[in-house]
Amino acid sequence: MIRVTRTVALNEAELEESFVRASGPGGQNVNKVATAVQLKFDAALSPSLPEAVRARLLNLAGSRASDQGVITITAQRFRVQSRNRADALERLIELIRAACHTPKPRKATRPTRASRERRLEHKKQRSEVKRGRGAKVNLD
Repeated sequence: MIRVTRTVALNEAELEESFVRASGPGGQNVNKVATAVQLKFDAALSPSLPEAVRARLLNLAGSRASDQGVITITAQRFRVQSRNRADALERLIELIRAACHTPKPRKATRPTRASRERRLEHKKQRSEVKRGRGAKVNLD
């Protein structure tokens, strides 16, 4: 089990790793060894995630999530496969931790009278500046 938070833990069987050739620096090694890691996690079918966390996770994942709810993380920062594996896993854990955080609901507030007056005063000043640009200057 991979502990994400106190309440959420992932089973290693839910993760699927595949290795591909990385782009970028590496010399001859980059053409021979598959060091980049593609980590896939099926968030839509994962029994480890509560429903609210699952919805936030798929929203946070953005383009990394497929239509079926599979999140794919590609790691190729390092030249060594083991470090890329650790990097991909850490990035997935951080994404799930961010999804576990419940956003604080926004309380609707009204602008204060002073802030409304400041806004209107600023608008009047900008209006004067713009009106002054169009006026003809008489040099007599």
